[in-house]
Amino acid sequence: MRPGAVVAWAFAALLVAMPAAGQDGDLEIHGFVEFGAGARIQDDALQPDQVLLSEARFRMDLLHYGDRAEVSFQGDFTADGLTDRVDLDIRQALVSVRASDWLDVRVGRQVLTWGTGDLVFLNDLFPKDFVSFFVGREDEFLKAPANALRLTFYSSAANLDVIATPVFEPDRYITGDRLSYFDRGQGMLVSATSSGAPIDGLRPTRDVRNGELAWRLYRNLAGYELALYGYLGFTKQPLAYDPGAGMARHSRLGTYGASARGALAGGIVHLETSYYDQADDVGDDPLVPNSQWRGLAGFEHELRANLTGGVQYYLEHLMDHDVLLANSPAPEFEPSRTRHVVTGRLTYRLLQQTLTASLFGFVSPNDRDAHIRPSLSYAMTDAFTLTGGGNLMLGEDHTFFGQLADASNVYVRGRYSF
Repeated sequence: MRPGAVVAWAFAALLVAMPAAGQDGDLEIHGFVEFGAGARIQDDALQPDQVLLSEARFRMDLLHYGDRAEVSFQGDFTADGLTDRVDLDIRQALVSVRASDWLDVRVGRQVLTWGTGDLVFLNDLFPKDFVSFFVGREDEFLKAPANALRLTFYSSAANLDVIATPVFEPDRYITGDRLSYFDRGQGMLVSATSSGAPIDGLRPTRDVRNGELAWRLYRNLAGYELALYGYLGFTKQPLAYDPGAGMARHSRLGTYGASARGALAGGIVHLETSYYDQADDVGDDPLVPNSQWRGLAGFEHELRANLTGGVQYYLEHLMDHDVLLANSPAPEFEPSRTRHVVTGRLTYRLLQQTLTASLFGFVSPNDRDAHIRPSLSYAMTDAFTLTGGGNLMLGEDHTFFGQLADASNVYVRGRYSF
């Protein structure tokens, strides 16, 4: 067993032992067993398997809580039929302390999130798992865990979250293993099989100077949730290129943004914006991503009983786009000055809300690509849920969703919770 697994299960054993050791509080134990299978609906000549998802997952949730503190653990054992491996993913190993009336402290491994978007992220620079998102795992696995310290300060004027991640935690991004992607340098789709090994990026050294710092200042005003955001760290995916190392790399990044969310016209409206300041970008280097401004506007409304609908408009606007094209060795593959994306969601609950039908879609009019996500979930009992769905990607090879067209798939999952 790897050292990380030993530490994780020692942490879990400590949780179980706490009540027996005479600590005040209670212990809660929950979890689930889940089986998932999924396959492509069309061939990908670059990949050895048509199957995208073949796994069994065992989740254990442990929570011990007292008057002012909680200790929690959440770990997933996953047996993957594609890799023939059994892995432990520690999603939470966390101590939470109510230090005072004005301060909460959370330290350890945790899943972090903020912002207003529905599957669209602007100021949320916490790690994501995009492989899970495209192969048919539950939406919760889009959010990946990180080792972090979270401080929440409370006051009558506003509240402040400060999150420090001492060691940079990248996204779990597409590396060509299981999912092919478009390589702009080669001008074609590539995979781990075609290149000989999974493609990885050059990460920042494990140094406190290369950690991440994020903050959110927020309050409720006249029924609206208002927030200001900031982040200092690196791009979560290796979008720059180091010619000396011959590898993609994570470039320095600072983001600054704001959001608002509240009731309007019988529904919920949200607005969010963020500026991505690429510290390594001088505008004329095609090996470094350009700084950009991002904006999002969305509205959600109950259309009728048990039927809700939502729509979002999202854009990314690149700075110094003309200079980028003038210096790029492959300008035909560079992104548009402004990328527009429209999303829509319909959710319908019936049979006393035991059956949920959902349809979510991303469409980019200027990139002419799309990602459509239908799903159907049926709670057969209070403990067992059966879910089926699909991921349909469309577009040209060099576009964000189009590069994944050959990974379009259908899947089914069964989950027993306890």
